[in-house]
Amino acid sequence: MKSALIVVYGIALSLSSYAQSTPGNNDLSRHDFLYAGESHERRIFIIRGGKIVWSYSDPAGKGEISDAVLLSNGNILFAHQFAVEEITPEKKVVWRYDAPAGSEIHTAVPIGNDRVLFIQNGAPALIRIVNKRTGIFEKEIPLKTKLPVNVHPQFRHARLTSAGTLLVAHMDLDKVVEYNSSGEEVWSFPGTHVWGVTPLANGNVLITDSVGVREVTHRGDVTWSFTPQEAPGCKFDNLQQAWRLPNGNTVIDNWVNEWSSSPTQRSLQLLEVTPDKKVVWALHSWQPPLDLGPATTFQSLDTPAELEKLHFGELY
Repeated sequence: MKSALIVVYGIALSLSSYAQSTPGNNDLSRHDFLYAGESHERRIFIIRGGKIVWSYSDPAGKGEISDAVLLSNGNILFAHQFAVEEITPEKKVVWRYDAPAGSEIHTAVPIGNDRVLFIQNGAPALIRIVNKRTGIFEKEIPLKTKLPVNVHPQFRHARLTSAGTLLVAHMDLDKVVEYNSSGEEVWSFPGTHVWGVTPLANGNVLITDSVGVREVTHRGDVTWSFTPQEAPGCKFDNLQQAWRLPNGNTVIDNWVNEWSSSPTQRSLQLLEVTPDKKVVWALHSWQPPLDLGPATTFQSLDTPAELEKLHFGELY
């Protein structure tokens, strides 16, 4: 195979058949976004105008960053396995909750300005809502798991919907479940090692598992899907989350496990595909000064999102 490789500030793009099979640009300036990943360095980045405008790292810390969101006040709420915390742009910790011994926290979302909803992997696993101002846990809902003592693979991702329900990716039970605020199951859909779940504006659900990404209706119909086999020029490792952009395209992240392998210049971080599955952006940014590290979570900042306006039942 004929191949030429150009590396510009850590963004590598092959000019061979790889480039031809992944058209589009490999440029940080394509979107403004928040980016974080499970890695040794525990890093978070905000990218605007193609530049890293803010970054956070905690290489001496414990755990891995599995989820992170930019709040409307500019703070970052993130879960890193053994704690969930909120930091300011100046990196001051303004709130933190440490996971009890034998438990883990891999996902967290805001409810209003004062509350945080997170899932605590454990025995039992719990949906927990805490008031940051008072420190009081205002709601706890037990969740079923495959093996309660095997905490790590229970859950990775959950998101609130505009209907006031919660979508939960049951990684160890191989399904997505939608819960109301009473803890009742109102909808479910099967998957394989389900990692990510994203509610869409049309009421459908975007599910990411080890097979690929699917858009699913509440009737159980798959209206759109993508698998790694449909982008043969890309090197996939572990699909974790997916996000639907306002233009109808879908951004998918691909995580490289630093604990078992090392990324290469071909290791994929983010992939943007059109509704007809044409690849228009494939990000490989691994070298200083633009080394973003492994990808686990992405939040588009092209269109402001007021995540705090979502609610869980009566809790706003």
